Amino acid sequence: MADLRKTDHAVSGGYSIHIAEAGSGPALVFIHGSGPGASGASNFRQNIDAFVEAGFRVILPDLIGYGASSKPEGIDYTLQLFTDTLYEALKAHGIDKASLVGNSLGGGVALQMTLDHPEFADKLILMAAGCVAERESYFVMPGIAKMVSSFGSPDFNLAEQKRLVSNLVHPDFAPKIPDALVEERFAVARTQPKDVLVRMRTPDLSPRLGEIKQPIFVMWGLNDEFCPEAHTRIFLDKCVNVRAMTFNRTGHWVQVERANEFNLYSIDFLNDQG
Repeated sequence: MADLRKTDHAVSGGYSIHIAEAGSGPALVFIHGSGPGASGASNFRQNIDAFVEAGFRVILPDLIGYGASSKPEGIDYTLQLFTDTLYEALKAHGIDKASLVGNSLGGGVALQMTLDHPEFADKLILMAAGCVAERESYFVMPGIAKMVSSFGSPDFNLAEQKRLVSNLVHPDFAPKIPDALVEERFAVARTQPKDVLVRMRTPDLSPRLGEIKQPIFVMWGLNDEFCPEAHTRIFLDKCVNVRAMTFNRTGHWVQVERANEFNLYSIDFLNDQG
């Protein structure tokens, strides 16, 4: 895998956002989703090399509360907090414009950042993007129920971490999840406060999607149990410049389960000058 150079940056409120990067060229920021143990590297490890080889500067931040970034307790983890701390860290890292790649919560962060700072975002690639429906509507999804766990307690163990990661993918893919990925996420999960999940607050951004003029590429697994594939239609209906692709026998992690196709189609989209 491409060598990742790592830098920490202090941002507003004294928080530190960890950023890893590889390659050179136009900046491409990969924004990971939520869940115990999530981080930029663990969510996108199968994608980094392809984008570096295609001539992009791959930026892999860890959102506040995740990876090697600050993990404050006793606060609400709002979409605005995720977005503001990430944006300030990216600016401090010397990035003035980038295409944004977001999965799940990361998709919501990409949307909020584009709405807040339209001059910063070039193109958007969104995989099962969150924050396009009322928060409560996500709680009825079967995947959310499966994520109830002992996270945040001394009983949380590696086997439980593996079960949680397996829930993110189609059952056919679950046996292919590397043990190293599970172990990497478990190490992070043991450092996270429960607040990062139980006090997460996300709005419904769907009424504002029409404000986004940047080209958007939406990808979704037909078997996603966290963010329904039907939400693809929200983007098609509301956005002015969008293409969409769905994958059968695929869950919440298109970039992992369909890594080769994700890499190929995304690079083609980024290089399209039309």
